[in-house]
Amino acid sequence: MRIAIIGTGGIGAPLGASLARAGQDVVFVASGAHLEAMRANGLRVEGDRGETVIRPAEVTDDPSSLGPVDLVLFCVKLWDVEKAGNHIRPLIGGDTVVIPLQNGIDASERLVPILGAAHVLGGVALVSGSIVAPGVIRQTGTHHGMVFGEVDGQATARAERIHAVCRGAGIDAVLTGDIENARWQKFIGLVAVSGLCALTRRPIGDVRDDPDLGPLLDDLMREVLDVGRACGGSRRHRSLSIVGMAASRTSRGRYPRGLRRNPSCPALSLDASREDRPKRRSRPRRDDAARPLPAGTRQITGGAVDAHNACRADAARFGTAAN
Repeated sequence: MRIAIIGTGGIGAPLGASLARAGQDVVFVASGAHLEAMRANGLRVEGDRGETVIRPAEVTDDPSSLGPVDLVLFCVKLWDVEKAGNHIRPLIGGDTVVIPLQNGIDASERLVPILGAAHVLGGVALVSGSIVAPGVIRQTGTHHGMVFGEVDGQATARAERIHAVCRGAGIDAVLTGDIENARWQKFIGLVAVSGLCALTRRPIGDVRDDPDLGPLLDDLMREVLDVGRACGGSRRHRSLSIVGMAASRTSRGRYPRGLRRNPSCPALSLDASREDRPKRRSRPRRDDAARPLPAGTRQITGGAVDAHNACRADAARFGTAAN
């Protein structure tokens, strides 16, 4: 299978390297010093899964020089979807399939007007890493997969073929008939975890285990869950469950309260209707969040109290609620 990796970074490089090592015909699209290093020394992916070196690596910054391919793994940042989508139009032939792997919920819908609905599937990346030097990717953790499927949920021969190719390359690929649900499940976890970890400047394990922040994390996920269920009012949206990312495991291997393994995805699923989950603290009213934290409040995390009060001050200045 002729495969183009668009965005040879923390997602595209590990997946593309596995496919290339398995004998697939893979070309990497990159730019700048990263491109030049790959041309000279190949691509190296290192991390907890070991080291993979693709040398020589076929790499270019000009998709128009490649002609149509069978599969595009579209791994640029979400804010570059439209620009990169137009850039790869020369790769699209009659049977080309594009799988966008951005965080968020609308990459496929944004690509359809550019590339055509017949070419675009939906996807969710279950791999992470970063460029640590030109031509070198550091993969974080051992998770190495993706969830993908037709946007309309149909089972197709082309999706089955891609699934077989990925599995043959050692990628933990899951072919789903409900990619919309899978995208929202990851989004629920990302919104809650990224927002709260950024605010408190603490890793997810600390946030999850804290008796004050743990319930707030639950509330954040439930709030995004409500948005997902409200979008379109479809049966698929209403079937969403609260999800925490696999990274929320602690070093002791425990999971957040009420969470269990989800057999269809290497994430954690919480069924909001479970009767056996521990009772949550009552959620504070939104207007309570606009009040200063009381004197003597335990400073759970570095900077959290200061951040709260800074948000409150900005809210007062702009006349909005500090949520």
